[in-house]
Amino acid sequence: MALINCDFFAESLSLSTSMTVIIPQQTRSQIGMTGSAAGPAGAPVLYLLHGLSDDHTIWLRRTSIERYVAPLGLAVVMPAVNRSFYADEVHGNAYWTFLSEELPELVAEFFHVSRRRADTFVAGLSMGGYGAFKWALRQPERFAAAASLSGALDLMALAERDEGGDPLLRNVFGGPPGPGDDLLALLRAATPGELPALHVSCGTDDFLYEDNRAFLRAAADAGVECTVDLRPGEHEWGFWDEEIRTVLDWLPLSPSQVDARV
Repeated sequence: MALINCDFFAESLSLSTSMTVIIPQQTRSQIGMTGSAAGPAGAPVLYLLHGLSDDHTIWLRRTSIERYVAPLGLAVVMPAVNRSFYADEVHGNAYWTFLSEELPELVAEFFHVSRRRADTFVAGLSMGGYGAFKWALRQPERFAAAASLSGALDLMALAERDEGGDPLLRNVFGGPPGPGDDLLALLRAATPGELPALHVSCGTDDFLYEDNRAFLRAAADAGVECTVDLRPGEHEWGFWDEEIRTVLDWLPLSPSQVDARV
């Protein structure tokens, strides 16, 4: 694999920012690693989103994501979005516009990755799980699959718990999140057959466990199927390091990528 720390200017943010990118590389003599090259159409790509207290480097620092994706021929894009909840902040920057419009164009310009829906995936943890599902529900035509690991999936409940306390959500959204930022509202408005495959995982001892159960109830009410992995675990990297491997096994990669990992 090639590991790229990419610093660039984002027009939508009017500032310089960063992303960490893993690019497939076919290798034959590298000890302890196997590699798979991208096909003519470019590598399939996973947008992997960070949580509230982290940045674009955290998946590499806390997991072995580079080693996990090496045999899959899968590119991984990990952007920095600060504490934005992947939103166009009322008091801040336009991170939703950056994520959903500018970032994919820059990734396609900079790297040899596929632009096909069947080859494009998104996942994230905590705030990033929320961001992954918001992106998938608002732009379902872009993704074949989306996964949330311990996601903040019931933003209205989170905002109610923070009422009178942490002002973060009020600073981001300017008040209660609107229907475009509320995943349960997005589920109610969705056409199930048009959505990507969804994977929901959360530890049963996680403080966001009930929020994940609320999302799953709303999905069932909306006729939206989800792959569900609720098991003992907390809001911590041991759980996420295991779960990202489960998600990678679940991704609907093309037959050539599936063959490469067996």
